[in-house]
Amino acid sequence: MAVPPDLIGFVESAGFAAVPYGPKVQEFLEEEFLRNMWRDFFRNVWTLRGPLKVVRRVWEPIIQYWGDVSSTLLSLAEGADLLSTGINFEQPAANVAEYYDIPLATLHHFPMRANGQLVPSIPAPLVRSTMTATEWLFWRSTKEVDNAQRSELGLSKANRRTSRRIAARGSLEVQAYDEVCFPGLAAEWARWGDRRPFVGAPAMELATDADEDVTSWIAAGTPPVCFGSGSIAVESPADTVAMISATCAELGERALICFGGTDFGDVPRHDHVKVVGVVNYAAVFPVCRAVVHHGGSGTTAASLRAGVPTLILWSSADQPYWGNQVRRLNVGTSRRFSATTRESLVADLRRTLSPECTVRAREFAGRMTKPAESITTAADLLEDEVRRKAG
Repeated sequence: MAVPPDLIGFVESAGFAAVPYGPKVQEFLEEEFLRNMWRDFFRNVWTLRGPLKVVRRVWEPIIQYWGDVSSTLLSLAEGADLLSTGINFEQPAANVAEYYDIPLATLHHFPMRANGQLVPSIPAPLVRSTMTATEWLFWRSTKEVDNAQRSELGLSKANRRTSRRIAARGSLEVQAYDEVCFPGLAAEWARWGDRRPFVGAPAMELATDADEDVTSWIAAGTPPVCFGSGSIAVESPADTVAMISATCAELGERALICFGGTDFGDVPRHDHVKVVGVVNYAAVFPVCRAVVHHGGSGTTAASLRAGVPTLILWSSADQPYWGNQVRRLNVGTSRRFSATTRESLVADLRRTLSPECTVRAREFAGRMTKPAESITTAADLLEDEVRRKAG
């Protein structure tokens, strides 16, 4: 497995040999830029240079490491039966798979191919055309380095974006989320046949050192509202805890704060608030009243599986899309994190904790794929793809 340098230890702990490639994960989590990415994009959407500038900044770490990724994958994939890749380096991986004439399998944690279901509040044709234009912008921002790699590999110059080339090769595009999260998407993509299968969100559900202490604290009182932000650090830990504490005090709720990417060491403590680091979502979320988080695909899947309502306070990337779906499915609500105030948080939590959302969340959880099933299905698909090529 080729993974970011800061994930080597994690992959090896799972029993796999790993080599580093590309930037560290934190290079993709530049907090200030991520918080303002979508604001900057749509503020400049009416000019060509504005969106291109924003898109290029998003892809700068990928462009910078494109050559390194190509060299690493070229070495590892020689003699391989299949090359599987995530989103970040899908383009150079596709070129390497084409060079070796082996199957390519991509793993998408949200519907990143053009479709009309991603933003339910906007007419489907407009969403679809906007996504198509965005794909083109991404290709324009990486076209030079893409063709440089292809030239080194002896491949013909690309005259269309990577997503089109991947589809033309008949590559497997695994959708690592549940079909029920995006109503209508499977029907819209029916023309792709079995090339875009939905498998649910794979998750290892690993235990953490904090789990026993956290579950004991939860059991000692009323179920809390759980707050998390994944690996993205919050700008002001003290202000964040103060806002959460005041909000939950007004609502008569306890609060569990589990922000893995933030240091809360010097933050004042409150009796109705417990602050920890990383926890096992599969163990903690189901025993909470609700979950408030950043809207990452894995965290969203965990909160939907838990059967408790969700409030997404999103910042960037695919997070607003998951916020849209939580609202659409009526299992909670969402808001941009930078627009969140204590007053808005009180109102959003009242909506999220309503009987309507609580009942709907409990019902929806039964329609979600279990993590073990997601993993098995994804593995079966990869093995079938190798057999398909051999046949």
